[in-house]
Amino acid sequence: KKMAEDLTEYLSGLGVKVRYLHSEVDTLGRIQILRDLRLGEFDVLVGINLLREGLDLPEVSLVAILDADQEGFLRSATSLIQTIGRAARNVSGTVILYADKITGAISEAVDETQRRREIQLRYNQEHGITPATVRKKVNDILDTLGYVPEETREARRERKQEMELPELEATIARLESAMLDAAKNLEFETAAALRDELYGLKKALNKKMEGLPVAARMEWTESPRQQAQRRAVPAPKPGEPGPRARSSRGRSRKRR
Repeated sequence: KKMAEDLTEYLSGLGVKVRYLHSEVDTLGRIQILRDLRLGEFDVLVGINLLREGLDLPEVSLVAILDADQEGFLRSATSLIQTIGRAARNVSGTVILYADKITGAISEAVDETQRRREIQLRYNQEHGITPATVRKKVNDILDTLGYVPEETREARRERKQEMELPELEATIARLESAMLDAAKNLEFETAAALRDELYGLKKALNKKMEGLPVAARMEWTESPRQQAQRRAVPAPKPGEPGPRARSSRGRSRKRR
């Protein structure tokens, strides 16, 4: 994380429009950064783990992997192949691996990428396809989320906790719809960020529900049909067993 920030500061000093992305950047901040990258607000994004951050954008034309020869999970052949694939949606996609030596993982990743490239080229030639970068409208999900750039993570968390139940439910419904639309449009990074935001909202909703009386909680969780059915059942008179008790007693007599 410190290296990402230092590299960002160094590149910025050279006049490069750059930002960084790591685990301490919250969900909404991550969406804003990825949106600004797609809109061309900056040119370079420094990230610690592009697989975790979900960077999968057609506007990305260059991926540079630092310390590609380091041993470990993030530099395994599978991880390298997946990271290399982050540039696959752009017709000019290029990947540079910085390393002091060619490791087995690097060789395997390069060979597999070349194999896939040859298959794709052969398919394109056979079907007369000319590759082109996917052009998609950049939907402003942040407006749906009511995002305020200057707002801190703590302030956003407090705002969620202060939401009333109707507002929470409406926001969750909006985000679920936006998440499905993002996945349908192959905007997986946005869908993943919305999923994380939904988790926080649903957690806040459940916490509020726990503080409600049982009757009020049932009103919020039951469908209109379930509510109507429950209200249609007459309440038992004092000393009289409820419907379930009567039915269970009848069943016990039959067994005898």
